[in-house]
Amino acid sequence: MTAPTVPPYAQGRADYGGRPDGTGQTVLGGRVTAVRPESPAWDAGLEPGMIVTRVGDEPLSDMVTWLWESDGDTVDLEVFDPTDGTTATCTLERLPGEDWGVDFDGAIFDGMRTCVNGCIFCFMTMLPAHMRGSLYIRDDDYRLSFLQGNFVTLTNLSDNDIERIISCQLSPMNVSIHAVSSDVRRRLMGKNAARGMEALEALIAAGIEIHAQVVLCPGVNDGAELDRTLAYVEAHPQITSLGIVPLGYTKFQKRFDRSFSDDPAAARAVVEQVRPFQERARARTGRTVYQLSDEFYLAAGVPVPGEAWYDGYPQFYDGIGMIRSYLDDTATLRRDGAGRLEVVAAALAAEDLSLMVVSGEAARETVAGFVEGAPLGGHVAAIENRYFGGNVNVTGLICAEDLLEQLPHDLVGVMLFLPEVMFNADGLTLDGYHREDLLDTLTRRGARAFVASTLPADLLDALEAALARDSEHPAAR
Repeated sequence: MTAPTVPPYAQGRADYGGRPDGTGQTVLGGRVTAVRPESPAWDAGLEPGMIVTRVGDEPLSDMVTWLWESDGDTVDLEVFDPTDGTTATCTLERLPGEDWGVDFDGAIFDGMRTCVNGCIFCFMTMLPAHMRGSLYIRDDDYRLSFLQGNFVTLTNLSDNDIERIISCQLSPMNVSIHAVSSDVRRRLMGKNAARGMEALEALIAAGIEIHAQVVLCPGVNDGAELDRTLAYVEAHPQITSLGIVPLGYTKFQKRFDRSFSDDPAAARAVVEQVRPFQERARARTGRTVYQLSDEFYLAAGVPVPGEAWYDGYPQFYDGIGMIRSYLDDTATLRRDGAGRLEVVAAALAAEDLSLMVVSGEAARETVAGFVEGAPLGGHVAAIENRYFGGNVNVTGLICAEDLLEQLPHDLVGVMLFLPEVMFNADGLTLDGYHREDLLDTLTRRGARAFVASTLPADLLDALEAALARDSEHPAAR
């Protein structure tokens, strides 16, 4: 077969998504990872390992193409079979509302667009030098913005990319603005900053909804520049949310030594600066729009707003509203799940077990409100992040090295829960420990160790499952 042309931005790139076909050629397309029995893909003969190279009349470069071209009751595919090196065509047919029944190995098949900026606050540039290579890849791909909610700067968009976003109505897009003044943007992001605003203006004019983000850096884009950014958002209703998060920094850099998360007065000042914009937005639209990350409220020592303030949590995974959600879930569970909590507490006491839940320092008091209160009476082990240092204190960045050093060496009689956000999809911590190896180490210290979501309802489910397993298999204790 003739291999599809490697796009220019992917030539020589290690993250290019093409696959060798066994003959030295490169096959561009989506590798099939699973086919559900009795599905249209199953009926057409697709199997895991095959590579779909075309969908309809288009090369399969990404999941945007797949979603766009397969939005009907039939779809024609070109498929490469690496087991024998042949290419064939097939037609999939489905009933209205039926899924095609095929999964692919990711969202991008022609090479992820990586960042062309030199952002002074880029966390990837603040990592230690010895970590695994994938952690240093800085994605800035508009397709991942639409498909997975990643924030992108738009600085590397071509005119064709902008046209594609508009024609396919890839909305909403998650865009890192950071600042609106050209000189401040250049200082923050480098020489390509102007292109990002040009692209943003084009998308807004075309009606694309934008969820925007600002990483707030002391002395750079705060103060008067933050006012200008807030005013810009106020003048552009297509920007339906603006997440404002404080600079995060590690000990592996020399540019920063403070941020809003470790300066209570500065955090309070930002809360007060943003409030008039929030109040005007709520009066005008019924939405808050301007969303401060939880760190600002925690650092300022002021209560986090109520649920209604968060507009349905459009930027939840940007650390915005997580504390409020956890507090509300705790209250709901204490009200509606009181009986379950009592049963779990009694089972722990009967087994002479104590509950310990790991968290980052930032979330310690919030998690303790559920774990340490009656009736569970457990303990929250807040892990100081010495591995990264700086102001890093969130649960998702806990490293195994710190956890093993700071947890007690004698964990006999402890039912221990590690937060699943410590681990990636391959079960690895940021410092390269595998989940099972970490659990084995903790088990040798005497703990009954588990990995689970530590959200209140999820943690209660995990507790019940763990106690039930012990009851069914006492020899495993």
